[in-house]
Amino acid sequence: MTEQVSTVRDLGEQGLLRLIAPYCDRNLVGDDGAVLEVTQGHKLVVTTDVLVDRVHFSDRTTDAFSVGYRSTAANLSDLAAMGAIPLGITVGLSLPGDIEASWVEQLYQGMNSCVSKFRTSIIGGDITRSQTATVAITALGEARPEQVIGRDNAQVGDVILISGYHGLSRAGLELLLNSQADLKIGSASKAQLIQAHQKPQPRLDVTKLLREIAPDARVAGMDSSDGLGDAIAQICRCSNLGAEINFSAIPVAPALAELKTHYPINDWILDGGEDFELVLTLELQLAKELLTKLGEDAAIIGTITENQELVINYSDRSITRKISDLSAGFQHFD
Repeated sequence: MTEQVSTVRDLGEQGLLRLIAPYCDRNLVGDDGAVLEVTQGHKLVVTTDVLVDRVHFSDRTTDAFSVGYRSTAANLSDLAAMGAIPLGITVGLSLPGDIEASWVEQLYQGMNSCVSKFRTSIIGGDITRSQTATVAITALGEARPEQVIGRDNAQVGDVILISGYHGLSRAGLELLLNSQADLKIGSASKAQLIQAHQKPQPRLDVTKLLREIAPDARVAGMDSSDGLGDAIAQICRCSNLGAEINFSAIPVAPALAELKTHYPINDWILDGGEDFELVLTLELQLAKELLTKLGEDAAIIGTITENQELVINYSDRSITRKISDLSAGFQHFD
């Protein structure tokens, strides 16, 4: 006997709300808005990301749980990049009527799995009908004014620190899209790279460490969701400065190195995107102290300079990018 598959059209709006209610904070969901207490002396930080079916995810590369996890991680990563502690997320969900209800439940399971790791919760949102599945998440966080990390805080002489490996997410996507890539890599490495793409980890731990080490330190930064090179260029552009990068100082994950002879991993490291690591500029001594707390995948990779250009030094050549040219990173309308 064929099992009956329930769709969101079958459930209707109220049935769908009952389906997702267990994954939301019951103390905050139920009224027309969530009421949050913000710590005295702190600023509210708000960020929103929208993920669209067949633009940011597809059944071919990302199951519903991973869509929920990635969309949440992307927003929490933005809070980490601002130096903020998360307070909660709201979810705007647009769905075709014929999408399976189980897909929605797994989506919320993924979101809940991510937020629960960082002691926060889903505090509200909205649902509506649409021809295309869309997940719009707004994350709320708080930070003391002097601890807010801005892109325009860089100064000449600052070093550039990355919190972890780059290129893994792009490699994971390649493995999901290209079955031939399986022949070039071991099973454990393959699993690590796919995990990096489907379930990235927002680096809120780095924000916490910065507060512990130097609560009032001046730090510039952002996350590398659109690529490492893009993040450095964005910081330079907003600070009206430049940067010089030593490419050999960028750590290469062993799993990614397995693909080196078959794929352009150097391009993936610099411009692959969706690694959700933090790219920070700060004084050398603070950077060194922070590195002692982070893993071997973190590194100091360059310095901030007066010249408003991005110079990347390879072992055999140097290339220069204009900081106004952000075309190498992810572009929504290409």
